[in-house]
Amino acid sequence: MLNALKQTNSTSAFNRWAGFEVTYAQSGEAELTLVFRETDMAQYAGFLHAGLIAALLDTACGFAAGTVAGNVLASHFSVNCLAPAVGEVFIAKGRVVKAGKKQVFARAELFAQTGDPLKLVATGDAILVPVDSR
Repeated sequence: MLNALKQTNSTSAFNRWAGFEVTYAQSGEAELTLVFRETDMAQYAGFLHAGLIAALLDTACGFAAGTVAGNVLASHFSVNCLAPAVGEVFIAKGRVVKAGKKQVFARAELFAQTGDPLKLVATGDAILVPVDSR
């Protein structure tokens, strides 16, 4: 399962540019990491840009859903920014809340790592729909 998600991740030009790395996967769960690059990932105050926060949460939800439903697309997605995203590494943990035949509900949390413990900086919820492969 982990190797399959790593392969899927490698096919996304955006994920390769950003440096998303799939570090964990099992049925209904996925975890991604991102090493922060201030030169091209920071917003005006130096925090991780909200667009990348959303992308990490969306991808974690999608990959978690993919472990139970195959290829999926988001039909709805929401983000809650809880604290400034300050960290050297960001870890997104996604999990399936409920999987049906036509919709998969998933949730993800984004943590900043600057030491121990991890700091929760954002959450996201997604509704994903299974799709045929291209």
